[in-house]
Amino acid sequence: MSEAGPGGWLSRLKVDKYLLLILSMVVAASFLPARGVAAHGFSLATKVAIGLVFFLHGARLSREAVIGGVTHWRLHLVVMGSTFVLFPLLCLGIAALPAWITPSALAGGIVFLGCLPSTIQSSIGFTVIARGNVAAAVAAASASNLIGIVLTPVLVGFLMHAQSAISPSSAWAIVEQLLLPFIAGQVLRRWIGGWVSAHAKLVQIVDRGSILLVVYTAFSSAVVEGVWSKIDALDLARLLVICSVLLAVVLMATFFTARALGFAKPDEIAIVFCGSKKSLASGVPMAGVLFPAATAGLALLPLMLFHQIQLMACAVIAQRYANRADTIAADTEAASG
Repeated sequence: MSEAGPGGWLSRLKVDKYLLLILSMVVAASFLPARGVAAHGFSLATKVAIGLVFFLHGARLSREAVIGGVTHWRLHLVVMGSTFVLFPLLCLGIAALPAWITPSALAGGIVFLGCLPSTIQSSIGFTVIARGNVAAAVAAASASNLIGIVLTPVLVGFLMHAQSAISPSSAWAIVEQLLLPFIAGQVLRRWIGGWVSAHAKLVQIVDRGSILLVVYTAFSSAVVEGVWSKIDALDLARLLVICSVLLAVVLMATFFTARALGFAKPDEIAIVFCGSKKSLASGVPMAGVLFPAATAGLALLPLMLFHQIQLMACAVIAQRYANRADTIAADTEAASG
């Protein structure tokens, strides 16, 4: 699934341009929310868009990459443990903090953030920049997204059951809008995989356009329900601190765990980048399925903020890894040879 992949701008810590487009949808929905018949039309279009996103994800995801990575099971266990155990536990703990620390209106979105799979493109891209184990990163990130299609809804439903955040009808919606399109994409991959690869730019436009539509629809419903009366600038500032601390804790946990288990430096890099990410591209359509329309917008705020922070922080870390002494020595030796 498409992510805002790292490029030359990452080294200069510029704001993700695609994230600015997403934020523009929030602004548009805040001032011109869809109502009445228009809201119903956007809701139907959103369901179609979500199915299309996961269909394309299924058509693009390489089964060989996932199967080929099974042999490196220790690395993948660490990544999956960070993504689907450590993150949910940390976010559940953060959500349970007093309201003066964690805004109650954003607690559900923080738990949702913790249950999401890792990114694909940015995790791999940062691993490339840092001179890490790219093959392991491809396998780990792909497997995370594949497992997340089933595990993320299960985790969200289990952890937020007491808050009735997930309606009983969500189970079928998950199958209908996420799983079935993904399976269809995998089944048809042998016939359409080449076309999808050859038209990557068009597919990216459809992918990203679908996410923009989901964000606008979700925040339109949230605005109609009075979202901006539930949170203020102080709440957003606290959320910024929470997301920053959360990322720092997970980065340190993956780093020291990889060191403690004796992983080689390239494997350590793959673990750090794949185990510390959360996917905006997976999270946005999932929120549209898992949460009622009135709360989906609020559920996305922690994810959007965390996404930008992780890109900026990991850009710096990737460059530090790339500039490490052993890499420079190896490059010098290769050049002289």
